Amino acid sequence: MNKNMIKKSIRFSISIAVITFVLAAIFSIASNAALDGTAWSIGLIIVFIIVFIGVFFDMMGIAATAASETPFHSMASEKVKGAKESIVIVRNADRFASFCNDVIGDIAGVISGVAATLVVIELNYVINLEQLTLNTVLTSVVAALTVGGKAMGKTLAITKSTDIILIAGKIIYFVERKLHIKILPNIKKRKKS
Repeated sequence: MNKNMIKKSIRFSISIAVITFVLAAIFSIASNAALDGTAWSIGLIIVFIIVFIGVFFDMMGIAATAASETPFHSMASEKVKGAKESIVIVRNADRFASFCNDVIGDIAGVISGVAATLVVIELNYVINLEQLTLNTVLTSVVAALTVGGKAMGKTLAITKSTDIILIAGKIIYFVERKLHIKILPNIKKRKKS
């Protein structure tokens, strides 16, 4: 690795760490606020939603690394909405995957664990079981759903990477064009090697 690549890597690592810190704080506050004073059944649904978010973003990150640029070029020439954005995603697959898998996926894993603990505390008032037993059962269920979901998501991401990245490209197209929020770098910045 040359010095320029090392500098870029360090800058990206620092920026992703800062983004992770901010997003983790936001998600933690939001999940705690959503779980505060709610029934354990609603809390359980929130935990499963957080797990689903982690699985979904893990799948997106894997799909970005598995996808090829070629089909998106023909889609872009046919003016398919989201195709140009999909090219940018594939060209920046390392960063996109890092954000999806490491930032969102890992934050969702941590937050789902904390949220599960809060649900156990609420559930403890309803079911007369030892808190350790409830905590063990719910933590095991959350872990099983997370790992099983990610395993299924990886298979889907590898086999349907083009479709998944095109959906992501269409969403980004909508956000950038309709909401005027810039998400992706310029398409000409770099090519996937």
